Amino acid sequence: MSHQHKHAYTQRDGFTIDYGREAEHEIVKIQTKIAQYAHIENQYPTRWLAIKLLEEDSDIKMRLQVLEGGKEILTHAEKSIAHLEKIYNDDVDVIIADYRYGWINGLVKETVKRTHENRLTGSDKADKIVTHRLLGIPIFLLLMWAVFKLTADVSTPYLNWVDSVISGPITRWATEIIRVLGLSATWIESLIVDGIIAGVGGVMVFVPVMMFLYLALALLEDSGYMARAAFVMDRLMHVLGLHGKSFLPMLVGFGCTVPAIYATRTLENEKDRILTGLLVPFMSCGARLPVYVLFAAIFFPENASTVIFGLYILGILTAIVIGIILKNTLFKDKEASTFVMELPPYRLPTLRAIWFHIWERTGSFIRQAWTIIMATSIILWFLMAIPTRGNSKFNEADINDSAFASLSEKISPILTPLGFGSWEASSALISGFVAKEVVVSTMGQVYAVDDAADTTAESTTFFEDIGEIITSFLRATADTIKSIPLVIGIDLFEEEVTEEPTALMQTVHDGFEETSNGHGALAGMAFMVFVLIYTPCVTTIAAEKQEFGMKWTWVSIIGQLVLAWLMAFVVFQGGILLGLG
Repeated sequence: MSHQHKHAYTQRDGFTIDYGREAEHEIVKIQTKIAQYAHIENQYPTRWLAIKLLEEDSDIKMRLQVLEGGKEILTHAEKSIAHLEKIYNDDVDVIIADYRYGWINGLVKETVKRTHENRLTGSDKADKIVTHRLLGIPIFLLLMWAVFKLTADVSTPYLNWVDSVISGPITRWATEIIRVLGLSATWIESLIVDGIIAGVGGVMVFVPVMMFLYLALALLEDSGYMARAAFVMDRLMHVLGLHGKSFLPMLVGFGCTVPAIYATRTLENEKDRILTGLLVPFMSCGARLPVYVLFAAIFFPENASTVIFGLYILGILTAIVIGIILKNTLFKDKEASTFVMELPPYRLPTLRAIWFHIWERTGSFIRQAWTIIMATSIILWFLMAIPTRGNSKFNEADINDSAFASLSEKISPILTPLGFGSWEASSALISGFVAKEVVVSTMGQVYAVDDAADTTAESTTFFEDIGEIITSFLRATADTIKSIPLVIGIDLFEEEVTEEPTALMQTVHDGFEETSNGHGALAGMAFMVFVLIYTPCVTTIAAEKQEFGMKWTWVSIIGQLVLAWLMAFVVFQGGILLGLG
């Protein structure tokens, strides 16, 4: 800062804001310390510098570090900060901001004369409702319900369209290419059709679901509502010893847990970061959604959206309960932090911004399908092709005699009390450690491994397939438009649409009914709860290790596994005791 700048500043030294007796006393003490180093006193206005140090301005602290005497001044300032925080029981920068805004408010009242009655803007009027102390959380829950209603119900026609394209034309084209290459009836054909297409295709079916979810979330984010949600949830976060800023990584967690873990870096307090990081995995990431959609459609077709919404709420409630427990045990000495935020104005989302959000997030899902999920599908196919019982050859053994079945059977007894103790369900949960969407692709392989082969009997030309893809897409679009009024309970077209279960859905249904002794719906619900709670994917585990260390990562892994088993047990066994399912 030049001497000319300093002179201009000191000429207005008559203007100062009084920050209170205690703070002013510490400011003078820091000024006195600064005055001991003439080269620093000549470079910065001492009062300004003292206040900046109390606010812990990172740029100023970095500049002082390299100056002679700078470290001594910083140490002196840290003692003043600790003293003030002990007195005020709050962050010093928050106290200083309060005094400034208080001074500004008083100045405005003294000097501004209004010629007309003060009117609230449209944004202010809306905030009086959506951030209301009592109405804020119910409004948030209502909007989240609408998001999942839209996601589950409106996307169904497109979901069926993608399923028909993958199981029909794509499978036929792959089979025909394999025939031309002279590889029909070989293990290579089985790998491509029963492994890659069944595995990757089983997940790609849910791309429309993801797109509708991200469309709804993008509308809420770009309109400015999500900032209000963080403000509303601030009160609830205080119950956990956290603040509204901790809710932002949790919101990110509804998309993907990995960036949500990294988003905890925005929290200054280390204990806040660790506690938030332990709670983030309870938020249902987008990868879990295909599992919910599949099982809700199988066991609760009339109330699929409500079931999915309930699972998301269960994740939030679980995080709250676990947060309270951790706050009073492992984080007992952690002080509650303060959260100050400025609400952005409401704005109309642009089509370009919405499409960017949708494509960025859905594109990430698709890239995983062609990398992690494809690799996992290939590995699983080989495990299913290797016989461990009987005298069968490679790729000729019954799937129940495969290496994958033998491996999965080892943990089946642990899951039997939960209602899904079959090796097929166990295998899906094992592969779910790689990525949660792999749960669906694994089921597509172990439950419906021969399903795709039935489509090869159809004889159609390439152009007929293209025509069918286009016309079926148009039908799906028309059905989607018709379904929008139904989401809010209005049947404009007076049509009753019934969806026939796919071969995979029927096989999963029958398998769960058998292993649960006729309580398939309860077993299906317990399975979804287990997927919601149990240990997240390996990428998330790596992120947790990087951000919080191995000790807290093991706390997360083991804690979620045990909690998932207990909650699924309560759902299934408790449901039987109550006569449900």
